[in-house]
Amino acid sequence: MGGSGVIATLLDLVVPGGCAACGAAGRAAVCGRCADVLAQPAQSRRPRPAPVGLPACLTGGDYDGALRALILAYKEHGRRGLAAPLGQRLATVIRAGWPAPGPLALVPIPATPAAIRARHGDHMLRLARQAVRALAADGVPAVGATPLRARPRADSAGLDREQRAAVARTAFAVRWSWPGRLSALAAVADAGAVVLVDDVLTTGATLAAAAEVLHGVGVPVTFAATLAATRRHG
Repeated sequence: MGGSGVIATLLDLVVPGGCAACGAAGRAAVCGRCADVLAQPAQSRRPRPAPVGLPACLTGGDYDGALRALILAYKEHGRRGLAAPLGQRLATVIRAGWPAPGPLALVPIPATPAAIRARHGDHMLRLARQAVRALAADGVPAVGATPLRARPRADSAGLDREQRAAVARTAFAVRWSWPGRLSALAAVADAGAVVLVDDVLTTGATLAAAAEVLHGVGVPVTFAATLAATRRHG
């Protein structure tokens, strides 16, 4: 993290700037009213049409209103103080999808090198680590796993469904350091669950592409979990 990223993080911790969703004054990154959106039941969601290979998907709610504002504040505007509540929310969604006592391996969708530089870190890796801590505190044996790396690609914002699918097909590869550890990850899938985690489910192309790469190296994805999901209109 560069100097500007350190400064932004410290400022967010010392001067949170009020509620990241509605702007209400106070030291809390999420005010009591907006925190209700993080307490809603997890939902099963699937885009229509769904891309081939998309695993079952659970999400924390619709990508609008306060939830959208919180995700954008964390992801795009450096509100690092939101990592804990959003990570807890992600853990709740995951827990809803896997009530059994078996182990969990959380695999975050990796950010591109350009996105990591722009955002001063990998925002989903940070959330996955928070979710692992929250699950462990709840007695769920969970670990984070980073077998995937993101190849450089264009930002998918503004792309239509077909364009997103085309970009996603070549978006991911297995990290050079991971082949020797894939058998251990596959064993977790056999005994428990391998869960892909991302911030927003849109067309499903990204999650399907990541699941396909993992399936190709013998690691089946049990389901995917996201903080929010978009709804198509019209």
